[in-house]
Amino acid sequence: MVKIVTEAHASEGCRNGSNIMFKLLLSRATRVSSSNNHNAIASLYFSRCVHSLPFATVGAEEISGSRPAEVLNLVQGKWVGSSNWSTIVDPLNGESFIKVAEVDETGVQPFVESLSSCPKHGVHNPFKAPERYLMFGEISTKAAHMLSLPKVSDFFTRLIQRVSPKSYQQAYAEVYVTQKFLENFCGDQVRFLARSFAVPGNHLGQQSHGFRWPYGPVAIITPFNFPLEIPVLQLMGALYMGNKPVIKVDSKVSIVMEQMLRLLHTCGLPVEDVDFINSDGKTMNKLLLEGNPRMTLFTGSSRIAEKLAVDLKGRIKLEDAGFDWKILGPDVHQEDYVAWVCDQDAYACSGQKCSAQSLLFMHENWSKTSLMSKLKDLAGRRKLADLTIGPVLTFTTDSMLEHLNKLLEIPGSKLLFGGQPLEDHSIPQIYGAIKPTAVYVPLEEVMKDKNFELVTREIFGPFQIITDYKSNQLSVVLDAVERMHAHLTAAVVSNDPLFLQEVIGKSVNGTTYAGLRARTTGAPQNHWFGPAGDPRGAGIGTPEAIKLVWSCHREIIYDFGPVPKNWEVPPST
Repeated sequence: MVKIVTEAHASEGCRNGSNIMFKLLLSRATRVSSSNNHNAIASLYFSRCVHSLPFATVGAEEISGSRPAEVLNLVQGKWVGSSNWSTIVDPLNGESFIKVAEVDETGVQPFVESLSSCPKHGVHNPFKAPERYLMFGEISTKAAHMLSLPKVSDFFTRLIQRVSPKSYQQAYAEVYVTQKFLENFCGDQVRFLARSFAVPGNHLGQQSHGFRWPYGPVAIITPFNFPLEIPVLQLMGALYMGNKPVIKVDSKVSIVMEQMLRLLHTCGLPVEDVDFINSDGKTMNKLLLEGNPRMTLFTGSSRIAEKLAVDLKGRIKLEDAGFDWKILGPDVHQEDYVAWVCDQDAYACSGQKCSAQSLLFMHENWSKTSLMSKLKDLAGRRKLADLTIGPVLTFTTDSMLEHLNKLLEIPGSKLLFGGQPLEDHSIPQIYGAIKPTAVYVPLEEVMKDKNFELVTREIFGPFQIITDYKSNQLSVVLDAVERMHAHLTAAVVSNDPLFLQEVIGKSVNGTTYAGLRARTTGAPQNHWFGPAGDPRGAGIGTPEAIKLVWSCHREIIYDFGPVPKNWEVPPST
């Protein structure tokens, strides 16, 4: 039976002796990592008990309708339940398999008090508790090692698959990126984020110093599609800079972050440093208004993002919707490779990435190749059995097919492939299940005012628009790019430097890949990922992103003197 850990169990079973368990895990991992039998030995060690992990309160494979898991809230250092429990259904078979302790509007006061307890100058800053920078370097070191252990990475990979079904490789990539991110901020790297600078003053004894300063109480809201990577990277960035965050993850997948918080506690994160809330949007909105966080990071839909921007009076950073485009340039190379990348960009994770390829502009030279048939063949390989195609959690099958039918009413449009429901499955009707789909729409029709909004509507699923253009129509393509509202990722597939220069110079997407191997998807830990063209735009993953999102600039001007000899009070000015 799945072990559900109550607050008492959590404090006694997970926290007591956690350092001993961590050292044991770490020492074994160090020895095992040098062996050719790494996976076998690690698996043997961990297989004694499904809950031998020092933090885990569930078994990813055991969660079911008959053995539902429970997800708790964390506030003021305590794991707590709720009088209201929502039920999450298994996206693959419809069973009620997770119970989430959801806080309603009457229960936000402890979270409000917790946020209010943090001053505007933060939990730490360059002048206050600087040893905490070192503490988070140590926590990152331990957490990175934990995620490098095969049993731990497999646990999170499979837990992600249970709540946000995607292939094992795609789910593991999320764990891998998180682990590498944590490695990047080991040792002294956290305090390097707070590096200051000094400028000589106008006279002896005067210097100006610039510091990165925390906001203090902050909030993080993240979506379902990356249950581990997005919340962990943003949470750790907030903590590194000295903030006290409350974090809300989409309840459909919040079990993943709950387990990760327990891992971080095992690695030394003070339990009172982060609050974790499960709630609906209305309750979270009430918490934000009453708790008054100094900064909120929101990743999700544009509609909610715009509402929050007004409610929070602009104290917000956004990484919202991404209707992402790819332009295939006039030079045709490596047809098989380009086709494979296009398939991955459009349909990996069933198209449920904010960076997914939504619109493909294909130069007429590519139209003369077998690219389209290759795309169709690659899409046809995807199957529910290995989750290379799977349930869509924010659109129903009917709504996606309705959108398809509206597109097919546009003159000259046609269905290239897909456009049918998945067969032989038990995915519940509240979710979507369609085959990877591509619709061709002529460029001149795309650009018409009556069609443009329909064509560029983001369908968060395995769905893309394909069009083509002639060399003398590049300006039309760039006009289409200019008219779009979301500017997250883009790809310019060409090795022609003049073509790249033209497109990059007349576009704005914050994360743009350029060259033969360009893609739209991919948010690794080694480069900025975020939109451009909006002062509210948030980044993730890099030192620049962390400093931009989770700190502000503070200038301290030292002026010690001495006062010049024979100084006299000057005339009034």
